[in-house]
Formats: sequence, C-alpha cells, structure tokens
Amino acid sequence: MRLTAVIAKSKVFRYFGMTFGCLIAACSINLFVVPSHLLTGGVTGIAMIIYYLAELPIGVQTFIYNIPLLIASYKFMGRDYTVDVVIGTVIFSICLDATKFLNSCAPVNDLMLASIYGGVFNGLGYGIVFRMNGSTGGFDILGAIVKKFYSMNMGSTIFAFNCCIVSVAGFLFGIQPALFTLICMYVTSHVTDKVIVGLNQRKAVLIVSENAADIAEAIMYEMRRGVTFLHGQGAYSGKERQVIMVALSLTEIAKLKMIIDTLDKNAFFIMMSANEVVGRGFTLPRRTKEFREIRQ
Repeated sequence: MRLTAVIAKSKVFRYFGMTFGCLIAACSINLFVVPSHLLTGGVTGIAMIIYYLAELPIGVQTFIYNIPLLIASYKFMGRDYTVDVVIGTVIFSICLDATKFLNSCAPVNDLMLASIYGGVFNGLGYGIVFRMNGSTGGFDILGAIVKKFYSMNMGSTIFAFNCCIVSVAGFLFGIQPALFTLICMYVTSHVTDKVIVGLNQRKAVLIVSENAADIAEAIMYEMRRGVTFLHGQGAYSGKERQVIMVALSLTEIAKLKMIIDTLDKNAFFIMMSANEVVGRGFTLPRRTKEFREIRQ
C-alpha cells in the first residue's frame, strides 16, 4: 500500500509538471510568437501556418495533426510510450487554445525581442515537459521512430523537418519572418537542453599524482567532497598508480588547484564539464558529522 501511494504521488507530480510546462510553452507562443507572425517547430508550426492563412484554432489543429502520428507511435513504439504522448499532446493542445486571449497582450513589438523571449520561454516550457519524461507529440514521435529503425540522430531528424517548415514559411510570408523563426527555434533548443540537463553544472576532475593518497585526504577533509580511486597504469613506464576522481562545484575549483599545487606540483589533472551531478553533497546533504568522526 505504501509503495502504491508513493507511485501515485509520483505520477501526480509528473503530470502536474507536464501541465505546468505545457502552459508555459503555450503562453510563450501566444504572447510572443503568434503576435509577431513567427513560427515554432514541429506540428505546432504547421498549425500556425494554417492559422495565419485561415485562422483555424492552433490547439485543435495541433491535436488533429498529431492523430496519424499517435497511431504510428502505437504501432511502432508501443502502448506505454504512446499513452504518455497522448496525455502530453492533449494537455498542450488545450493550453494553446485556452491562452489564445494573450495574443492581444503582446509585451513587445520588436521581432528580435519576440524571437528571443519566445524562444526562452518556449524552451523553458518544453524543457520542463521533457524533464518530467513527457512529450508534446509532433515531430518527436517521428524522430523516435526514425531513431529506432534507422539509428539516425533524433535531433538531426527533427531539425530537418523543422527546416522544411521554415522554408514553407519563407515562401508564404517572406524571408524576414523565416529568419527570425530560425532564431526562435535555436533559442528554444538551447534553453530546452539547459533545462533538461539541469542548471547545476559541475566539474569532474581526474588527478594523476605520486601523492594521490595525500591529495585525496585533503579533498575529503578540507573540501568535504567524496573521492574515488581508479586503477591506472602508465603506458610507457608500465608503473601502476591510483587516479583520483572527484566532482566539484565551479566555486571549488580554485581551492582544488591550491591543494594539488601544495601537495604535488608535478601532478597531472584533467577537468571535464559535468552537466549534472546527483548524489550526496550535491542533491543530498553532506555527511559532515561522519567526516569529522572519521578524521578523529
């Protein structure tokens, strides 16, 4: 019963997050993108082209155009994947038409500002949806199918479809809106990636030193960071040695360099970007009391 309650609570939180993300993206489209006659990517972009030409509701169109894609999803990707996509598609379509009144509240009249801010909030909304392991349908389904059967990159597939939409927009509405649409799509993609991988970017550091034990101890007790020893062997010398691996925040890099320089000026170390670090000291509280007890 307890496990069932936890799973139910997790699903409620997930669907709430998906709804919140869809609402942000829909508000962004109706506040910035539509008033400036720009487009977004995917099926929604096609719906917006028809809206500009015939004023048919974007949300209703988005749902209708997704139906054949959802059928293909059920056939090729399975029931579980399709159920999530259906839920995301319905929520997003409803949010698009429910926030249509925001068209008259456009805060900017400049195309550049509209494309940038539209892309930012669009990316924020989509990022939240994807972070909840959800989807708003559209070309994401095509990308997933192509990736499954042809091992093609999903991002490249979606980008190719979006380029076709931009080309049509350029032909119908002129080159200027098409170019600003590309800016909007780029910003959307960039912000979406940032939200998905998290904003708490860290550094992963590998340290090769003759004084690995002393450096590891200093990191654990002076910086209170966990350290892992990896087995290493010099290719030329054949000498075995310990390699230190540690994850740090950006503000801790200077202190780490000072520790390494103090204990071994000849140490070799590599710093790599880590998009997200999950675990004690980063997403869980540090065990400072245990560190003190061990040191004593």
